Amino acid sequence: MATFPKTFHFSVSKQCRLSSRRGQVLSWRSSGVHSRSPSSSSSSSALELNASATHRGDDEDDGDGDARASRVPRGSKHKQQRERNAHRTPRPHPDPDAFFTTPRAFNGSLRVHNPLFPLTEESYSAYAVMLLALIVFSVGIVGNLALMCIVWHNYYLKSTWNCALASLAFWDFTVLFFCLPVVIFNELTKRRLMGDLSCRIVPYVEVTSLGVTTFTLCALSIDRFHAVTSVQTRPQQVESCQSILAKLSVIWVGSLVLAAPELLMWRLEQEVSPRTGLPVDSCGQQPSVTLPETLYSLVLTYHQARMWWTFGCFFCLPLLFTGACQLLTRHVADENAKSIRPSSSSSSASSSPKKKQRRERQLTRTVVALASVYAICSLPENVWNFVLAYSGVEVGVATRALLALIGQFLLFVRAGATPILLLCICRSLGQAFMDCCCCCCDDCCISVCTSVSL
Repeated sequence: MATFPKTFHFSVSKQCRLSSRRGQVLSWRSSGVHSRSPSSSSSSSALELNASATHRGDDEDDGDGDARASRVPRGSKHKQQRERNAHRTPRPHPDPDAFFTTPRAFNGSLRVHNPLFPLTEESYSAYAVMLLALIVFSVGIVGNLALMCIVWHNYYLKSTWNCALASLAFWDFTVLFFCLPVVIFNELTKRRLMGDLSCRIVPYVEVTSLGVTTFTLCALSIDRFHAVTSVQTRPQQVESCQSILAKLSVIWVGSLVLAAPELLMWRLEQEVSPRTGLPVDSCGQQPSVTLPETLYSLVLTYHQARMWWTFGCFFCLPLLFTGACQLLTRHVADENAKSIRPSSSSSSASSSPKKKQRRERQLTRTVVALASVYAICSLPENVWNFVLAYSGVEVGVATRALLALIGQFLLFVRAGATPILLLCICRSLGQAFMDCCCCCCDDCCISVCTSVSL
């Protein structure tokens, strides 16, 4: 690389400064503002004033946004960046909705009615419904789970009787866990969770639960009659799982098959409320036209005879069957009690028949209590169904919706009260539950004492 002497660099830089100064003088003379000055110091001061004025004019042209910016020397990178940004179009303000993961209302499809806020007359009924649903849900879930766990973990309680009660507790738990939140959400917000699917699944699960309760009551009544009328007294033995599952499968399969038309009969209906302007979801009994002709006629026949079918199969059958079995059982028990005459006055000889009679009476009371609770919770819905169908009384849509809600709440109350009733009446189940609670309390106390001692 060739090197040049320092004098050459100095002369070149001096000539550049002189040429730039001559250009400023020429531009200043052409503007017509120049006046002769006696000395070179005054001309240089005028040039500096003119350059500062020119620089000040360039800063005013940059806009109001750069007025407060700090001045930078000419030709710097910040100045060039500012000049490039001045020719760009201003960036629009971002949409606030883009920062939220939950989308806003779009054409009214996602808008939900909130009866809890602001506080109105409707809010009090909404809070009452929520409180009642919370009580039923918590009591029912805890009771049914406790009953299932007791029968499952206790080896000596795995009999057909207790497994039938555990099966009933399982379906009550299913009704409370899946159907109750959907119904309460629909009542409060007028929208349906999971749309058309919930309109089909919720009635199907509810009718299946009614079938399981019906067949369970019939099976328990037959078991009581067979236990009383049997001549041979065999000691209580633990049944095999295959025998228990075979008996429970008859109850489950029969209930699921009888409730199958509910999946094809219900449909989701949507309309806009004239008072609030919000969409309202409801479930109507309208068989789909797209079904095959044979299946459509079957579903339509079920729809027309649904009231009588529900009343006869799920209300009259378990109550009449249970009542008849109880009358026959009591008659046979009285005959057996009269025929038994103790030969001696010793208490050891008569202790076993008394214990057996006491146990049979306890199980009989259990069946009667289950049938009574089932009748009390199912009777109101059947009564107003017949009244509305054959009395000719015109009832509005709101009244029908309220009656349907009351009927579903009675079903939920029955599902929550049944395990509590069983734990209170059946001594074996109640004792196992208390032992489980005591064991848990003892473990908690031992853990607390060890932690305190450490």
